[in-house]
Amino acid sequence: MKFKSMRFFVALMVLWGASGGLFAATPKVVVSIAPLHSLVAGVMEGVGTPTLLLKGAASPHDHALRPSEVAALADADIVFWVGTSLEGFLEKPLRTSKARHVALIETASVRYPAREGGVWGKDRHAHKHKGHNHGGASTDPHVWLDPVNAGDMVDAVARELSALDAENSKRYEANAAALRQRLTALNHEIETMLTPVKRAPFIVFHDGYQYFEKRYGLNGVGAITVNPEQKPSAQRLRALRDTVQKSGVACVFAEPQYSDGLVKSIVEGTTARYSIWDPLGSNVAPGMDVYFLMMRQLAENGRRCLSGIRD
Repeated sequence: MKFKSMRFFVALMVLWGASGGLFAATPKVVVSIAPLHSLVAGVMEGVGTPTLLLKGAASPHDHALRPSEVAALADADIVFWVGTSLEGFLEKPLRTSKARHVALIETASVRYPAREGGVWGKDRHAHKHKGHNHGGASTDPHVWLDPVNAGDMVDAVARELSALDAENSKRYEANAAALRQRLTALNHEIETMLTPVKRAPFIVFHDGYQYFEKRYGLNGVGAITVNPEQKPSAQRLRALRDTVQKSGVACVFAEPQYSDGLVKSIVEGTTARYSIWDPLGSNVAPGMDVYFLMMRQLAENGRRCLSGIRD
């Protein structure tokens, strides 16, 4: 019996040495929002599954951490997020966390300053707030809405995970290469879908679609609010209704994270149509396909509403 136990122990130690540790754990990975989680999950396919922090219709603009989310952050080895300009609620917890945290906005090759003035207007009652600053020269944080940036993020995630978990680096790199191909195909698909409606003017609920608009040459002419946490002033709403009438706005897009009452009040009595743009994929079950489904939904809802198709 002792001999068998000794043989088992020796075999165990051989395996330990060959694998760099028999019980070497998969990195504990936490990701802030569903689109980024989708990309990270794709890079980790076959190795492990990352934890999604914000689920469902939770908005990164005004989120308060739950105890379970605090626990997930405390247990993480690495956290992927956009950065303080989007998920301001994470700034303090990550500053005191043992986990490595990677702001993926820093890896995006295409970055634009946040818009203000001009057709986008500047609502003095709702311009700047903690954790989501759209003023001055700050960077627009919605970088994931450009598939080119998504590809940059995929490469960065693969590098970070490979540095943390060298044993699986080849798998991370192969997964990232496959995702890059999917993102290139997605970009061409959306370009084809939206080309016929490039000229149609539209208004969005909050100014979070600059990357999507510029990638596909769309004609956004304004946003209901700069700060999605605060209701725009009556003066701002009157100005938007004037824009709808004078610019021949084809569509006004609401978001599922916020009430659609303001959107309905703006399109009422006009020829403009009403649809939904969901930049977070909140109506899709979390997983590797969320990013692709979300982007296709943006494109399809945009194509239908801007071309005059009523649901």
